[in-house]
Amino acid sequence: MGGVTPASLAPILLVLGDEELLATRAVTEAVTKVRSVDPEVDVREYQASALTVGEIAEMLSPSLFGGRRLLILRSGQDARKDLVAALLAYAKNPDPEVQLLVLHLGGAKGKAFADGLRAAGATVVPAAKLKGHRDRVAFVRDEIRRAGGKCTDDAAEALIAAVGNDMRELAAACSQLVADTDGRISAETVSRYYRGRVEVTGFTVADATMVGDVPAALEALRWALHVGVDPVPIADALADGVRTVARVASAGRGSPYQLASSLGMPAWKIERAQRQGRGWTPEGLVRAMQVAAECNAAVKGGSDDRAYALERAVFSVAAARQGSTR
Repeated sequence: MGGVTPASLAPILLVLGDEELLATRAVTEAVTKVRSVDPEVDVREYQASALTVGEIAEMLSPSLFGGRRLLILRSGQDARKDLVAALLAYAKNPDPEVQLLVLHLGGAKGKAFADGLRAAGATVVPAAKLKGHRDRVAFVRDEIRRAGGKCTDDAAEALIAAVGNDMRELAAACSQLVADTDGRISAETVSRYYRGRVEVTGFTVADATMVGDVPAALEALRWALHVGVDPVPIADALADGVRTVARVASAGRGSPYQLASSLGMPAWKIERAQRQGRGWTPEGLVRAMQVAAECNAAVKGGSDDRAYALERAVFSVAAARQGSTR
């Protein structure tokens, strides 16, 4: 935290959003920063709903004994009107020795309080949950950068596939990857590091099959079955992969964002299907859809060897694609 000075501390911080990881991190960083300026800083935490105007006035007024203070107000959206009025009045002329940090979920409840703090010049720290796939990719890239590394979009995609969407797990995984490697994270790095985790979903099997990578598809399939993934969702994922590529291919050219509304699917899924669809012909996709339907019937119909039905489907779909490229 070198270079932090009293003047660089924002008098009012508004942590806006409902993602616990980001909100907790914002509080931790604020405390660390102010302690680097004054190790004896008085840090106090309060719940907005339980705080009275008299108490907040006492805490925000100049101290007889001097010293820096950091006041953390949690659940700002629950503050009563009289408290909101007092805090907004204070925000117009804050004490330079006091830093006020307000956590607010960012929804409709208590919106006037958040808007008022922002209008008064509060420094806003975004802490909203990530809504879409692209946001998660950007989050992973930023996390790896924070840890001192670099990664590609492909690597971020692979890490999300391996770890899932939970932000705490993703943050921990990013930190661990950078610590255990040279910091340059590629999709291959993630695959090596998470071999056995990245390959346990049906969608991983489907993705490899749709691009004709039979060895990767079979490795993923065998690992998934080995660790106990049910064959039914694997068959469903394969069918969904073929169906999605066929739907996107039939929609014609266009950007993923243009096609998203007409196809009723997210842009990232369309973008992936466009990549996977290269090299396929309409005839090949028709054959692949037949194979996927037969596989589904065998797996769900209680075939004696459901693993064999899935393996055969992988080979047959890849063969349909290969037939397309000839």
